[in-house]
Amino acid sequence: MLQEGFRILRRSLVFDHALTKYITKCSITTTSAKWVKKMPDRPKPPPEDEFTEVFLHGSGPGGQKINKTSSAVQLKHLPTGLVLKVQEHRSRTQNRKLARQMLADRLDVMERGSESRVAVKGEVKRKKKSSATKKSKRKYRRLEEEKSGELEGPEDDDLVEEDTPEAAKGSEGRQ
Repeated sequence: MLQEGFRILRRSLVFDHALTKYITKCSITTTSAKWVKKMPDRPKPPPEDEFTEVFLHGSGPGGQKINKTSSAVQLKHLPTGLVLKVQEHRSRTQNRKLARQMLADRLDVMERGSESRVAVKGEVKRKKKSSATKKSKRKYRRLEEEKSGELEGPEDDDLVEEDTPEAAKGSEGRQ
């Protein structure tokens, strides 16, 4: 999809020694329009009547506060039978919000498969990691080639000249 170009306004403070004060410099950068694959919209949580919500005591790290309060949220999607338990935060409201969003994501993956938002984001992340791995391998391969080239023989002419007796006499005369 074609996205229009956008502008970036940069402001920077520069200290003017002659005037002994700060001057604000502004610059505007415009980028050209690019073909960018738009991410799918974030899925909407299912209606309230499609799932049941239960609050449970938490477990694991977090101490007494987690173990004594009912801040963990368990959602069961009735049409699919999908059960989801969330205990990311100590707050019940944050866990409720997160559980609903996670349920929406899971249902989206079940419904749309590789076209879902989670799948597209995973694919982008996988491609970036693959690209970084290739770049790293290329870098180390080039370093190994340079290192093996140095071990075979000196390629630098300056080192070869210093090893000759004439070069040694010339350097003594310069000192």
